[in-house]
Amino acid sequence: MAVRFVKASVAALALLLGAAAARANEPSYGPNTYDRTLEALIAHEDIAGRGGWPKVPSTVTLLKPDMQGPDVAALKQRLLLSGDLPPDALPGDVYDAAVVEAVKRFQIRHGLSDLGTVGRLTLKAMNTPVEVRLNQLTATLERLKGNGFSFAERYVVVNIPGASVEAVENGVVQRRHLAIVGRPDRPSPVLQASINSVNLNPTWTVPTSIVKADIIPHMRKDPGFIAKSHMRLLGAENREIDPATVNWATLTSPYFTVRQDPGPDNSLGQMKIDMPNTEAVYLHDTPKKSLFRNDVRFNSSGCARVEGVRDLGAWLLEGTEWTLPALEAEIAKGERKNIALKKHVPVAWVYLTGWQGADGLVQFREDIYGLDTPQGIVTSTIQRRKPKPVATGEPRPGPRVPAKTAAN
Repeated sequence: MAVRFVKASVAALALLLGAAAARANEPSYGPNTYDRTLEALIAHEDIAGRGGWPKVPSTVTLLKPDMQGPDVAALKQRLLLSGDLPPDALPGDVYDAAVVEAVKRFQIRHGLSDLGTVGRLTLKAMNTPVEVRLNQLTATLERLKGNGFSFAERYVVVNIPGASVEAVENGVVQRRHLAIVGRPDRPSPVLQASINSVNLNPTWTVPTSIVKADIIPHMRKDPGFIAKSHMRLLGAENREIDPATVNWATLTSPYFTVRQDPGPDNSLGQMKIDMPNTEAVYLHDTPKKSLFRNDVRFNSSGCARVEGVRDLGAWLLEGTEWTLPALEAEIAKGERKNIALKKHVPVAWVYLTGWQGADGLVQFREDIYGLDTPQGIVTSTIQRRKPKPVATGEPRPGPRVPAKTAAN
């Protein structure tokens, strides 16, 4: 590959991938995201026009520090052309400290654990053609052009492809959280809402769709599943029904409500952050905290499970008596309690697969729902709200991405 090509491509990304800190304090979704992402698009168009970046050999299964050889040389060339490895790095085919830092930088930009070694997921991201990345940046720009979200002084962002949650105040991210969002067959929806309360030790009323898809099949295999899961069947006037009286073998449409008792084993964990919306989704805790260790976190039925959700709850309740220690003490009582926010906090559930932050890092995430298409972009954009014909002053929600009701 020509030296001029390398220098020109690196120069195209120099302003975008400088020596700034790897994690920006600017949110992934904010008023400046469009302009910065446009810069990234132009830089990547330059790379595409010069032939793209080379692939790391697909025969590679693992690259790690102190390794040497042609595969490492190919890795260095790939990192150089994306701006992750500085142009003044020492030439050669040794996996040295500079390569470790460049790999970590690349991994951070792609939502992967920054281990500094190249495994299956990192290799897949590296060998994604620049044309795919261009499509992701273009899709983000199209979504942002049609954006209907009003950025307030304080707001929350749920970026679905990034499986992440950000708490933003005055344009600065105050808290970042890993999240577990909807799996492809039960996708999390794109929407805007307002957080109005924090619920401690919540019960979980299982949506009918989940009763049909999950609870009934479980009961056919294990008649003790309801009891083991601390759930109850409730009929008219909340009268409890004995699961043994239900003919699970023939049941297709439940005639009862399934409710899970509060407690550490509740599917919502011990905190739920409520935001009334037509898709019945919300943020919540989870008893399965080990899932946050995974790079691929698309396991829920639509809602977002949030790592460190108690810290997020305390942030939402700042300025009140409900500090983190106060919340912890109240949760320890094991009793349900709903705490209303004095001022509602807007929340945006967005679908961004490529964007650029204030630190210059160009971020990419997998198009997990396959929405980076012309039709997908339309259905995964927060629509501008139009007033109703009657001047009530109330907003009218726009279209949303279809999703199965509620989640775990």
